[in-house]
Amino acid sequence: MTSTDPAPACPGPDPSPRPPTRFVVPPGAVDTHAHVIGLPPAYPFVEGRSYTPPAATTEAYLAMLDATGMTYGVLVQVSVHGTDNRLLLETLRAHPDRLKGIAVIPLGLSDKELAALKDAGIVGLRLNILYGGGIGFERVGEYAAMAKDLGWHLQFLIDAKDLVPLAPQLGRLPVPFIVDHWGHFPVARGIDDPGFQTLVSLVRDGAWVKLSGAYRNTVAGFPYADTIPFARLLHETAPDRCVWGSDWPHVATWQHMMNVGDLLDLLADWVPDAAARDRVLAENAQRFYGFTPVLS
Repeated sequence: MTSTDPAPACPGPDPSPRPPTRFVVPPGAVDTHAHVIGLPPAYPFVEGRSYTPPAATTEAYLAMLDATGMTYGVLVQVSVHGTDNRLLLETLRAHPDRLKGIAVIPLGLSDKELAALKDAGIVGLRLNILYGGGIGFERVGEYAAMAKDLGWHLQFLIDAKDLVPLAPQLGRLPVPFIVDHWGHFPVARGIDDPGFQTLVSLVRDGAWVKLSGAYRNTVAGFPYADTIPFARLLHETAPDRCVWGSDWPHVATWQHMMNVGDLLDLLADWVPDAAARDRVLAENAQRFYGFTPVLS
């Protein structure tokens, strides 16, 4: 990053990821939210981005999965690469039995280009209105029609407060959709906040939600105990439509850099029942993303 670059640099993840200490990760577990990041000039960063990250390599991500006991991973196109999905696709093609992906694309791609994305392992599209480099919601209907044709879902990176006016439109979507990091919801707003309650209603009515991003939603800070009532309510609302994600390599984080093992240990508080937690980590995610079930 140059001295004139307006996007602040953020640190990389903990280099020594560990498994949880409070439970054993089940066979077939899926990390449903992570990113690989390349560096310019080979993989340029978009102008107008919100942060400047270090590289996050495929090798480091797979090592994290191995260290934490995760079988599968879902890579989400990172905002700093905009709609340049090359690194994501290269990674998916190199590991088709272990990884699937969520792309960020412009409208207007040819049928051949869309087929290539699907063949590479793309299973959904991300619409992002929080960080520079994302695709907004103005044409969500067109993206939903595209996703329906391809058998994909939509993934939304959004602040829960913005769900309130969008809820009727989202409820009419012809494809499944999932909300990142339970709506980037600052828990200081309280559990009765209209945005959070709208998210709960959407999940009750069929939406999926990622139990992830505690460090983005916390007010108290590490170890994020103030997030527990919110995550528990979402899980209680639809235990079969909750999945877990590491959000590795934890971009745009400048406070405490947690270990992925810390985040897995927190899941023991979010979903105390062992069988239900195993479903969040494995069965639910396998079903939503199309991974082959792994039996213990």
